[in-house]
Formats: sequence, structure tokens, C-alpha cells
Amino acid sequence: MASISFETRTIKVLSGAGVLLFLLAIFFVSPKPARGIPAFARKYGLPCSACHITWPELNNFGQVFRDNGYQMMNERDSPITRDASYFPITVRITPQWHMERANEQLVDSVPGDGTSAPLNQSVTTSGFDLSGMDLWFAGTLFKNVTFSVLPSSDENASFHFENAFVRFDNLAGSRWLNVKVGKFELDEPVSEKRLWTLSGNGGFYYIYHFLPYGDANPFGGMGDNQLGVEIAGHSVNSYTRYAFSVLSSDDGQPGFIYGGTSNPTGRTYDYYGHFEQGWNTSGLGGGFLKVGGYVYYGFAPTYYQTSGGASLYGIGNEPFYRAGAEIKYYANKWVFKGVYMHAYDNAYLANGIPSNSGPLPAGAQAVVWNGGFAEGQYIVSPQWVILFRYEGIRMAQQANTAINSNQSNMDAFTIASRWNPFMFSRAGLAIQQEYSVVRSNGVTSLGGVLTPSACPATSNSCNVLSQSLFFGFDFDF
Repeated sequence: MASISFETRTIKVLSGAGVLLFLLAIFFVSPKPARGIPAFARKYGLPCSACHITWPELNNFGQVFRDNGYQMMNERDSPITRDASYFPITVRITPQWHMERANEQLVDSVPGDGTSAPLNQSVTTSGFDLSGMDLWFAGTLFKNVTFSVLPSSDENASFHFENAFVRFDNLAGSRWLNVKVGKFELDEPVSEKRLWTLSGNGGFYYIYHFLPYGDANPFGGMGDNQLGVEIAGHSVNSYTRYAFSVLSSDDGQPGFIYGGTSNPTGRTYDYYGHFEQGWNTSGLGGGFLKVGGYVYYGFAPTYYQTSGGASLYGIGNEPFYRAGAEIKYYANKWVFKGVYMHAYDNAYLANGIPSNSGPLPAGAQAVVWNGGFAEGQYIVSPQWVILFRYEGIRMAQQANTAINSNQSNMDAFTIASRWNPFMFSRAGLAIQQEYSVVRSNGVTSLGGVLTPSACPATSNSCNVLSQSLFFGFDFDF
């Protein structure tokens, strides 16, 4: 039997996903009132659409509310004004069915026998599953003193602190001076923590986490929540905003240990800055426009000070950075977003070579890449949003001249539908369907983690297709 091309298989999966979206839209036809995220809806009694495009994604009013420290700036902000029964907590989890597929994978010709000749074939898994669980506590300790604590677990209930901070708002009576201390999401051009796509390949922004295959930089990406202090400010309507952070160089991991490793960090700090400006565009046919820029500049060690051979702390710190620009446009029922990133990792850092070892070996060099995404959302109603996203990354310079020039290049496409049959002040439910596909050169990118594929090492045109199909019930209480 003749083999089916990757493109044909992709079209068939997309067609099936489209039919699934259509049938689900017809099945759930009875609209009901929507309310906000329970923790704050219970406090202020606002409808969901007041703060959200679709929860948890914020609209401009929701951004102002967040910038004000989750306060309405009225007499109801202090917790001493609330009924004793009020407790600011939200529980969120997502029962789901999903399918994951990747081609160009090496498998044993005899299952279970690692010495058997490897075969090159596609690997597919599917079934019912659970997401991790969030327990989100957030609110005000007193007027202009905000807190947030988010213990988050994986699907096996292994917990960590996704965030934990206290924020002091309106210092010196000015909205331009707010200070946050602890572990928190960076003020990203487009928030990844409020991203509502959930599939294995579509549930994050690649440019926020990307490292080309083989890059030894331990930094997990500016999409990870970081430990440090942030100074931020905003205009009364949050059209003008700035944020500047000083962060421990540990990728948000407590105990001076790099996230995902057992390596001690150095004694350096990372820096992040973001600025954005918005305008009403009534003279251009209506809508709202925002543009901005950001930069992350950090350091990571290339070797360690030791005691009896045991690592004490990182030294030989070398620099890396991520920088770029953003644009967002809101027009009636459409939302458009675009983010560009330019990235650089020092040659010693990228190649995992101690910077005290002398000149770099032949072929070793700094690694450089460019990437970005364009996203469009159509708001069918306050309860139903459809999303389309394209994200691309292109290598400008590999860490070693022996690496194929386009290895790790990738393109990611996602389409999703999120429908809220109800969202009350006590609970909410979103029904989500999503399909995401990633085409990457020479490596597998299932779930955003670059791993070896069966592609020949010398190939410049071996495209690996990683696909996710997702159907889930995202609920909070």
C-alpha cells in the first residue's frame, strides 16, 4: 500500500478537528450568563466579561484591575470590609482526552530489545487524562497591599509554588510606583500564564522557552515565573505601562538551584524590562492599539567553585539575552497579537565549555536565533472564542559550525475553540477543543522539548511533524 504524505495526514486531522468543533458547537446551544473568575467575582460581583476576553485571558479593564493590585480602588478593597465567610481561593483542573503523534522516531524492531535494529516510524498515543491542578489564593492583605500564592501540581499531585508574592501598590500615592517581591510572572508582552490554549503542543509560546537542540544554557526561558523584585507603574487606564525586574539567576527555582537541574547558581542577577503604550484608534475605523518592547539580560555559570570536588556555586558567568517588540490590536470582535524575539547565548555558555579553559575550540561560536508569533481571536460571544496562531523560529547562527544551519528551525500552528456554558461567582466551566501541529527540522519538538529524531545528522530537509489533538473540560471553583 502506498504511504500517505505528511501533508495529507495533516489535512485529514485538521478536517476531523473541524468536524468535531462544528458538532460540539451545535450540541451546546443554550447560552447562559457568564461570570468572572470566582476568587474576585465573589468579592466584587462583576461579570466575567468585565475583566476577561475569555478566562483566564484579561481585557483592558482586567489589566487595570490587576495593575491596581486586584483592587477596584474603592472602600471594598480592604479584607476587613468583607464578610467573614469570604475566602479568596480558586481550584482549577482539566479532565481531558488527548492524542499525541510524532513521525521520524526511532523504535526497536523487537519491542523490549534495545539491541535490536532500530526502525524509523511514527509514534502515536491517545487516551483520557488529567491536567495538573492549581490552588490559587489571591487578594488584598490591606488596602494597597496585595498577595498571591499559587501551589500548582502536575497530574500526579507533585506540588511546587508557581507563584508566591506580596505587592505594595500606589507607593507615595502614585500609581507609577508599585513594588512586587517574591516569585511571579514577568510582565511579558503577551501573558503565557493567562494563555487558554491547553494542548501538548499548543499550550505555551515557543519563543518564551526555546533553546536550540544542544544549547547548554540552563536558562529555561522568560516564560517561567522568576524570583526577584519588580518595580512597575501605569496610567489610570493602563494604556501606558512599564515594568522593571531584578531577578536571581536561577530560573525561578528556590534554594539557589537552577530549575530542572541540581547545579548551584552563580552570584549574579538577571534583569528584565518591558514598556508598552496604547491608543484608541477611533480615527482609523475604531479599535484599540498597543505597541511595546522588552528585553531580558541574564548570566549563567560555565563552571563551579568546588569544595572536595562538590560544587558550591557557579562562576565563569557568561551573558545571554532575549529582546523584541510587540503589537496588539482590538477591533470589535477581533483580537490580533504579534510578538517578535531576537535571542543570543554566549559561545562558552551555549557549548557548555568553561570560560577559563582558554580559547574556544574550532567551530564553536555564539548561538543566535529569531522568532515570533501572530495570533488572532474571534469573539463569537462573551462565552465563545475561537483562536488561530502561527509561531515560527529560525536559526541565524548555530553553536557550532558543524551543525546544520537550519537544525531546530520550527513552525507551529494552533486552532482552538473555547466555550463557557456557564461562569458564576462560585464556579465555571469551559469546554475546549484544540489541534496543534509543529514542524521542526532535524529534531522532535513534542511538547516543546527538543529531542533527537531519526533524521540523518547531515540532513538539511528532514522535517519532523509533532501533533496534538485535545478535548477537555476546564473548570474552576
